[in-house]
Amino acid sequence: MMFDKLKQLTKDTGVYGISTIIGRFLTFILTPYYTHVFARSDFGIFTNFYAFIGIFSVVFIYGMDAAYLKFASKPIIGDKKDNFSTPYLFVFFVGLIISGIIFLFQSPVYSLLDISSEYSYLMKYVIGILFIDSICVIPFLTLRLEHKAKKFAAFKLINIIINVLLNVYLISKLKMGVEAVFISNIIASLACFVLLIPTVASNLRFKTHYDLLKKLLKFGLPYFPAGLAAMMIQSIDRPILTHLTDLSTSGLYSANYKLGIFMMLFVNMFQYAWQPFFLQNAEDKNAKEMFAKVLTYFTIAASFILVILSLFIDDLAKIHFANRTIIGASYLSGLNIVPAVLFGYMFLGIYTVFTVGIFIKEKSIYVPVITGIGAVVNIGTNFMLIPVMGIMGAALATLAAYFVMAVIYFFVTQRFYKINYEYAKLAKIFLSIFIVAFIYYIQQLNGLLTLTNKFLMLLLFVILLFVFNIGREEFTFLKKRLSHQSAKK
Repeated sequence: MMFDKLKQLTKDTGVYGISTIIGRFLTFILTPYYTHVFARSDFGIFTNFYAFIGIFSVVFIYGMDAAYLKFASKPIIGDKKDNFSTPYLFVFFVGLIISGIIFLFQSPVYSLLDISSEYSYLMKYVIGILFIDSICVIPFLTLRLEHKAKKFAAFKLINIIINVLLNVYLISKLKMGVEAVFISNIIASLACFVLLIPTVASNLRFKTHYDLLKKLLKFGLPYFPAGLAAMMIQSIDRPILTHLTDLSTSGLYSANYKLGIFMMLFVNMFQYAWQPFFLQNAEDKNAKEMFAKVLTYFTIAASFILVILSLFIDDLAKIHFANRTIIGASYLSGLNIVPAVLFGYMFLGIYTVFTVGIFIKEKSIYVPVITGIGAVVNIGTNFMLIPVMGIMGAALATLAAYFVMAVIYFFVTQRFYKINYEYAKLAKIFLSIFIVAFIYYIQQLNGLLTLTNKFLMLLLFVILLFVFNIGREEFTFLKKRLSHQSAKK
């Protein structure tokens, strides 16, 4: 019975993971497109608005998603409809109130985002996107609870496909400007809500269970600061960069930041697989040894992505398709931030590995504190480095935040769930990265950075890993583990 449940969890996770990866890749396709049709200042306008959307999406849901999952998975207060209707209606009406407040106080938002009031007409789309997306959260979670992973994935992909196609149509055919981005998004969100109407209709009861609501708020509100801090780490650099520089610089940064998607996708794939894996194997007598190996494997794989993309990102970005480069020529000057972005996502993955102790020992109280520290580091470093280093300062601020969070997670979790990680091997991996990085920048300074030399540096990195005895043993262990899992199936 337990194996069947874990098998179902792994199967669902795979579907969610694949749909998310495909969806994010489809969204990424818009970035090169935007860089060819929008000026950098226009790119800065909608990325600043989307930073606002990202942060306020947490405000609109205020931890009610986590609370719903907690209480609806095994109802202890009220019935199934109570557990759907109470959070759904509360999110709906609170969303209306927050939407009204934002609408009435638009001017401070423009000032905060350093956007001219001439773009005030975009705010109605921003509010609409926030509200519609918020009232879709609980129905989507219902699909997950009912193990309707394929329907969940299909709706998400439909949303993204509509968004992408409408963007291209409105901009290329109707010659719309930056408003096309917001119109496409709100129509795609509405389409998603329409698809979810049967789920809402079958579960909704126009009545609030007040005892349940108290429990939901008590459980969910503590997740709000952690979610807000995490979203700030992802988004706050854009408005700060705009405030300290200008919209054009923010647009340049945002377009090149998105080129880190390949490491982000790898980390997302790992995150989807990691939680069910360590929960499934937590009671294994060799669990801690296995988890230590996982960190080594992850770091090896992530280091390859980091080195390959850092070496060749400028060559890839300048490849011509239909007489156009992958990103617009006016955006190519920002490619130097990509290695820092990739490195930041790599540490995001590493700190994800360290969360194993938090889950197993149920120490979630540390999560908002650590994430909050990461947000403070991110904001402080942005203000400190951007005036000196420009867009590189913003990229390094995100790297610093994820690095600090990984370090704190490590020391905190080692106190109550000590794992003897393979420190010597990990040190050798990072040493290999730094050796290649040093050679890269020396050659760059001396004008010797040819494509041939880049391939030689990649070869050197591979050789260093094997010379440092990190290869055969690791891949042999992984092969045995996979063979063992296959035999069990």
